[in-house]
Amino acid sequence: MIIVPEHARAALAEFNVSRETTEKLALLAAELERWQKIKNLVGPKTLDEVWSRHIVDSLQLYSLAPDAKTWLDLGSGAGFPGLVVAIAGIEKGLHMHLVESNARKCSFLRQVARLTGARVTVHQERLEDIIPDFVGKVNVVSARALASLSTLLAWTEPLLKRGTTGTIALFPKGRDVLAELTEARKSWTVEADILPSRTDPEARILRITSIESL
Repeated sequence: MIIVPEHARAALAEFNVSRETTEKLALLAAELERWQKIKNLVGPKTLDEVWSRHIVDSLQLYSLAPDAKTWLDLGSGAGFPGLVVAIAGIEKGLHMHLVESNARKCSFLRQVARLTGARVTVHQERLEDIIPDFVGKVNVVSARALASLSTLLAWTEPLLKRGTTGTIALFPKGRDVLAELTEARKSWTVEADILPSRTDPEARILRITSIESL
C-alpha cells in the first residue's frame, strides 16, 4: 500500500489529480528516496522538498498542455518534469519520450515507468542526435534547468521552426527570464508567452509556439 504524506496531498490539492495519480506520484517519490541513497539522482538538499521542489513544479507544466498526446522531455535527469508529466497523463493516454544520456538515471526512469504503468520511452542518447527524429511528431517539448534559452532554441529549432505545425515548448525559467529572452532574440524571432510559476513567485514558464532564425 502506498502511503501519501499529508503535505503531499496539500501540495497536489490545486491540481485536482485523481487518487490513482496521487499514489503513483507517491511511488515515484518513494523510489527516488530509495535510489538516492546509492545513486545520488538529485541534489541532496532538495530531497526533503521533493513534492514542492520537484513534483508540483513539474506537474504545473502538464496543466498547461493537458490534452497533449506525445511529449518530448530533454535532459530528463531523475524525471522532472518528464516522468511526473507522464504519470499525470496516464489516464489520457499520454506517451512520454525521455531523453537522458546518464545510464543510472535512465535505469531509474525505466524502473519508475514500469512500476507506475506510465507510457514512457527512455532514450539514452545525446539530445542533439535524437531531436530531428521527432519533427512533427510531438505536441510538447520541455526542458527544466538544462541550458540557457539560446541553447535550448538552437537544439529545438527543428521542432519549433515557424511553419512546423503542432509542437510547443514549455521551458521553466528563473528570475533572469527576460534577460535570457532578450539575448535569444538577438538570433531568433521568438513567439512566446511568459507565464507565472505556481510554485515560485520569482520563476516563470516560457511557452514558445514558434521560432525563426534571423
